[in-house]
Amino acid sequence: METTQKVKIDAAIRFEEPIHCTQYLVDGELKIWEGGTSDVFSTIYTENSKGKVGPTLLGSIPDMETDAALDALNAAEKAFNRGQGAWPTMKVKDRLKCLEVFAKKMQEHREEVVELLMWEIAKNKADSYKEFDRTVDYIYDTIEAYKKLDRKSAKFDKQAGIHAHIRRGPLGVVLCLGPYNYPLNETFCLLIPAIIMGNTAIFKPAKHGGTIDYAIIKSFPREFSSWSCEHCLRSWAKDCFSHYANR
Repeated sequence: METTQKVKIDAAIRFEEPIHCTQYLVDGELKIWEGGTSDVFSTIYTENSKGKVGPTLLGSIPDMETDAALDALNAAEKAFNRGQGAWPTMKVKDRLKCLEVFAKKMQEHREEVVELLMWEIAKNKADSYKEFDRTVDYIYDTIEAYKKLDRKSAKFDKQAGIHAHIRRGPLGVVLCLGPYNYPLNETFCLLIPAIIMGNTAIFKPAKHGGTIDYAIIKSFPREFSSWSCEHCLRSWAKDCFSHYANR
């Protein structure tokens, strides 16, 4: 038996204006999506402008089509350029500097992201703050871990009388898919290590939680546009996976 509990929503966290995600990031540019879109509703019911109670409209996200997804794949492959692109060949210190700047810019959207976590996936305020702060800490921890790895790679290893200089390198284009239960933290736990190593990435936000990444992705172009290392698709057609797999 389903039960509905009616509570008063604090004015400080009341969702006022829907967020319509009309942009997607490809080839270092925030492009405008002019195709079809899907509305995003919260499981929290509120009164609309007509006084009717129903799911709260949070906004809309683009229904990305196959052509747009393939454009992102082509841009990612071009940016990687078989390991010879600007991003995979960039010096480690410069790549890390980009991530540090991004992490700082990301924190400017803390309140906006927390609000969207609460409304879109019904996560409480305390846990929403924890997820955001844990994600930022993870970025900085990953940066420090890579610094140690890079210093270790600068030394020669000896095994069976053979001296070797072993360094880790990027592999290619990485596809990152975000889960809905931790749409921010789990997504960035995949994305950050991928791009910090010099890979290019195609990033598809979770079906539930997509508006959250829209709030953050505005920080990406300023740090990564020159190297086109990251490409964000809001959502996509079902047949995109088969096209990606065939490549």
